[in-house]
Amino acid sequence: MDVGERRTAEEPRLAIRRESRSARSRRSFLLTFLPLLAAVLTGTTALAVSGNILLPLERVVTLEGKMASKRDFFEDEEVQRILLKHHLRVHITSSGSREVAVRDISSYDFVFPSGQPAGDLITAERAAAGQYAKVHRPFVSPIVLATYREYAETLADAGIATAQRGAGAEPPYYYVLDMRKFLQHIHDRRRWNDIGVQRHGITNANRIVAQAPDVCGANSAGTYLALVAFTWHGGGDEVPDTDRQADERGRDIRHLMEQGLPAADVFRTYISPEGKNIAPLVVAYEHQYLAYQVQYRATSQRLDPQRVLLYPSGQFVTQPQFIALNKDGDRLGELITHDPELRRRAMELGFRILDQAGQVASDQLTGFLRDRRVPVPAIDGDDTRSAMPRLRYLERMISAVGDCPPADVATGQP
Repeated sequence: MDVGERRTAEEPRLAIRRESRSARSRRSFLLTFLPLLAAVLTGTTALAVSGNILLPLERVVTLEGKMASKRDFFEDEEVQRILLKHHLRVHITSSGSREVAVRDISSYDFVFPSGQPAGDLITAERAAAGQYAKVHRPFVSPIVLATYREYAETLADAGIATAQRGAGAEPPYYYVLDMRKFLQHIHDRRRWNDIGVQRHGITNANRIVAQAPDVCGANSAGTYLALVAFTWHGGGDEVPDTDRQADERGRDIRHLMEQGLPAADVFRTYISPEGKNIAPLVVAYEHQYLAYQVQYRATSQRLDPQRVLLYPSGQFVTQPQFIALNKDGDRLGELITHDPELRRRAMELGFRILDQAGQVASDQLTGFLRDRRVPVPAIDGDDTRSAMPRLRYLERMISAVGDCPPADVATGQP
């Protein structure tokens, strides 16, 4: 090599290896599979925790039911979860209890009227037709009048209501309403302003009434009607025992009844922001109020201080009747009556669950409310137990008050 001649060296080359098709496939697979695996594991864990891990492998039966206020129980997410563990789902058609009794129910697996009169209509009809009907009685809930503190205190000032003894809350959340004095004020067409509601910061020139749902459809309205009739005619054995007496007493108390809202809307109206202006005093069930206050405290860390209950001095404890219309419905009835988880959840929703002897297991509701720091109403009060008229006569009174066609107690048809 000559002097000055430079040695040249070939520059190194960078070799680029193309990713093989198999490597790309593995990476794509992992990117797709890993998130799916995570989702499956998460879902499996949730099913395992809830006790429903085998549900995808087993048949879930959907039952059709018809009811009014007790739909709150079946629409509860926890109740639905427990039922899924037993491979059951429930689909609810909402309807007033008396409407349940006088309409065709052949397409349903069960019905759940809120009280005995409507239940008796259904069982009488099905017995006459030789059809399946099995009754379960899982829990009860008394009729109450739900109102606002200003109105309760106004009634207390007028000597019509008194704070319930032993409730342990100040200011009180529960009052006993003297039904005779209350009805006399309605009869005399007294207005809220007449008895001094202005002293509690509001004014209301409307007449004193208790707003009930449509008596032609709702058990709560029919039960309240019976209470009004019992009180207005002196209590004791003053219940009608002829068709003529029932018709006359229905007409006689008609002016004491204020009705019209659908059964499903009365309590919802009461807890709405506009409730105080629309219906300051409504007929409701105790469990609706207790469940409302439990939920209110859970979300706001305090009670709703404005909404309170009036317990009528004469009292009917309404006993809902779950009526199974076939074997699948009977299976559900057995579960809600005896399954420990479902019984506890019913209590948590404000119902007074029944023990094996059919008596109220009041200590459980008391303990639950105390744990949730919700005042406990008098579970075993000394109030007079009002006598329900026989079904035939109650139906005639309902028809007289509500201008609704009477139901035939033998067939259940209007």
